[in-house]
Amino acid sequence: MHRVSRRRFTFTLAGVVFGAAGCSSDGGRPQGTAPPATAPPPAPTAEPTPTGLGYHPFTGGRKGLRNKVLAVKIDNTAPAHPQEGLRSADIVYVEQVEGGETRIMAIFCSRLPRRVGPVRSARISDLHLLDQFRRPALAFSGVQSKMKPLVVESDLIDVSEDNGAGGYYRHGSGRYAPYNLFGDPRSLLRQARRAGRARDIGFRFGPAPEGGRPVRQFTARWPAETITFKWSARQKRWLSYHNGKPNTAAEGGQLGGRTIVVQYVRTTRSRFHDFLGSYTPLLHTTGKGRAVVLRDGRAYDCTWSRPGRRKGTVFTTASGERMTFAPGQVWVVLVNRGRPVVP
Repeated sequence: MHRVSRRRFTFTLAGVVFGAAGCSSDGGRPQGTAPPATAPPPAPTAEPTPTGLGYHPFTGGRKGLRNKVLAVKIDNTAPAHPQEGLRSADIVYVEQVEGGETRIMAIFCSRLPRRVGPVRSARISDLHLLDQFRRPALAFSGVQSKMKPLVVESDLIDVSEDNGAGGYYRHGSGRYAPYNLFGDPRSLLRQARRAGRARDIGFRFGPAPEGGRPVRQFTARWPAETITFKWSARQKRWLSYHNGKPNTAAEGGQLGGRTIVVQYVRTTRSRFHDFLGSYTPLLHTTGKGRAVVLRDGRAYDCTWSRPGRRKGTVFTTASGERMTFAPGQVWVVLVNRGRPVVP
């Protein structure tokens, strides 16, 4: 594994915005006197953080600032629902896989659930995304044989079932293999002693920027799936609907995030394929492109930029300022920059 140098970043708060393709939306719109014998106490200062941001770089909160990072691959097909543990994730990435379906990579750091799953196999796009986190632990079950050398060479800590990691077990009445494999995040992280800790990956949190347009819902589309996000003013977050049905959590309630980033990327055919011969999409998450950021019942057209795989992703508003996310869980939904396509 490569040793990773720490880097400090300047704290900024601003706004960001993206454009849309392959998705649709509809509009809707907090003197006393010091004792003479003692010096006055020093003024309170913010607790220093490893990233220099003053808040957790994944959520904008104050918990888990020095925690290790765990990524978990989770199935997103109908037999895998309801998933467990996603409500505790800091970031939920939605990625296209073979056949035009999607799979989830959940990032855990500020807090850990008791159990997470169903755990499934990794994809080449995961490695490209995870480089910006610098040596995270990755939990998964299975990987295409041709991709195994890339996992070994990558800058991550392999805590997969394939690599002999403990903390996995079959669970759940009514579930069947391969949709019944779950992991214990605490156990997995105990086995990742050299895993990297929270660092700046480009997100900024703070008050909403000026502009944006009011929306009630927004739909992201892939060849074989849709996910619709509907704004709940009562819960102050976007609720998720998978193929038109409420995306419920095994722990109860409905999945969704405070901020939804719909990121438009180039989707091409990788050199990997499954046992049926279906090629794995490669999602190009470096470079530049368009996005739509949903927060507080509004949509902001933005651009995204990531100059290299070991760099974070910066989101910028139409006015050129950094886009600010609402503190809380962030979903990053990766869709093709044109129409939905099976490469």
